Amino acid sequence: MPSIQKKMYAPLSSAKVAFIGLGVMGFPMAGHLAQAGHHVTVYNRTHSKALAWQKEFGNHVSTTPAEAAKDADFVMFCVGNDDDLREVIQGENGALRHAKAGSLFIDHTTASANVAREMAIVCGEKSVGFMDAPISGGQSGAEAGKLSIMCGGSDEHFKKALPYLEHYGTIIELLGDTGSGQLCKMVNQICVVSVIQGLAEALAFGENAGLDMQRVVKVIGGGAASSWQMHNRSQTMLDREFDFGFAVDWVRKDLGLVLNEARNNGARLPITALIDQLYAQVQEQGGGRLDSSSLITLLGKSQAPQS
Repeated sequence: MPSIQKKMYAPLSSAKVAFIGLGVMGFPMAGHLAQAGHHVTVYNRTHSKALAWQKEFGNHVSTTPAEAAKDADFVMFCVGNDDDLREVIQGENGALRHAKAGSLFIDHTTASANVAREMAIVCGEKSVGFMDAPISGGQSGAEAGKLSIMCGGSDEHFKKALPYLEHYGTIIELLGDTGSGQLCKMVNQICVVSVIQGLAEALAFGENAGLDMQRVVKVIGGGAASSWQMHNRSQTMLDREFDFGFAVDWVRKDLGLVLNEARNNGARLPITALIDQLYAQVQEQGGGRLDSSSLITLLGKSQAPQS
């Protein structure tokens, strides 16, 4: 099965692009840029993944972020966390080492708003632009080129980046100054985990009541209870299948960012804090690599998760 679905790409002048980080999201995102006709150079910490990308999409592979970013017009990042981002941007072999003045760094990592502001300052000192642009839509959205992209930065940088972001995004918004994209992603994560927990409780309740849950989901899925999670995860939750998707370990990383930001801005998040602790229980039972929908394993007739 191909890793990306074909998109109709709007005519656009070919650009030199570096893409740093080829996980389940970055791999297809970089692929869309290559298939749109851009000159793409990729870097991934596990080099074999970069070679697999090159085998599928052609173009170029580098052994350091610095080498990948050399002479690039745009440098996209999709890595793990704040420290990973700092390393690939300003580390000894980071992208800033050979970045050209006037280029634009676009960070798709889900990270803190603080590190976005920090990197914007560091990049600005080298006459390099920076925009935080975390993503939502999962692996399927990345493969289809239908991600939501939440941007923080200047209007100038956003307008410059937008035609390239449209290669893998369909809903793309500038939310405000640097860091605003990351704050929007935190809003997204609060909503997502709340829906997952509600769905898990509803499915477990229905099972315990002896209902045919396929029929239940069919009838309520067309009404006010409908959600992306219901349509895409209810059956696998009922089947207790979780060997895919967004891992619990990454959910907890994201919720840590959310709860830390809430402490800073005074927001009260009692339900989010509770769900974070429920995910901690899944981790304690060995389910750190399971999909985020594995919350149902703590309820009803479920068994302890196995990673």
